[in-house]
Amino acid sequence: MIEFSLKKELFGVNENMELNVKISFKSGSFISLSGESGSGKTTILRCLAGLEKADGFIKVDNEIWQDENIFLSPQKRRIGFVFQDYALFENLSVKDNFLFVEKDINHCNKLLDMLGLMSLKDRYPANLSGGQKQRVALGRAMMRKPKLLLLDEPLSALDPHLRARLQDEISKIQDLFKTTTILVSHDPNEIYKLASYMFVLKNGKIVKKGTPKEILLKTSGSQKFAFSGTLLNLEKIDTIFVATVSVGQQITEVALASDLGLKVSDEVTISSKAFNLNISKTFEKQDVL
Repeated sequence: MIEFSLKKELFGVNENMELNVKISFKSGSFISLSGESGSGKTTILRCLAGLEKADGFIKVDNEIWQDENIFLSPQKRRIGFVFQDYALFENLSVKDNFLFVEKDINHCNKLLDMLGLMSLKDRYPANLSGGQKQRVALGRAMMRKPKLLLLDEPLSALDPHLRARLQDEISKIQDLFKTTTILVSHDPNEIYKLASYMFVLKNGKIVKKGTPKEILLKTSGSQKFAFSGTLLNLEKIDTIFVATVSVGQQITEVALASDLGLKVSDEVTISSKAFNLNISKTFEKQDVL
């Protein structure tokens, strides 16, 4: 069981706020943290890793990593951390990046083979593609056989096709090692594919929690489906309005009878009801055509 309660003041661009979360889940789970930028997601990961300190406690499989008397250093916490920017050692080869963490050549070779990096083991990061670097970062994080694997938007800089391939790699590693994994992501496709449970944060607080299906695939009444997205454009054409909405990695258009008070950058929900597409502002209950 993983349990933690964290309180910490966060200094935002426009205003300060308090991170105040209490979370628990079973070991071996794949958890996702989602929410607006600046809501505290990365701070949670850094606190779990021991890179930042907050008030509260962290308990991992009956081992206290932090409480009012204990604060383990990052080196004493069995964590693997994969950053968005790879954070590789540029002066070390792929293999030596792995072995810098743990001098376990058998485990190193297993991960190199599993991630398709064996033929690249003697290359240096400067001679690797973005996807290859991210696989190296993932493999290096797994060298310590961590109790917690922390993924901070690790695939956000990659193209959709490569993201999908690396999502498969992450899923394969998590299934094999049964490592408890916490993923920070803004991508609903990624969350739905990888996570078994998710927490949505806003202003340092948890505002939603549940399975990705419960949160991302919203259905109620006679609705057949519902997806959250961002309004990119709203244009009047003759007597109707056409809303262009980004949903995950896709863009769709919805015809509306009126503008419904929507504006560009609004978070909206697209749903179907009585064989018609509907659109509404997220967190609001507006009915549309």
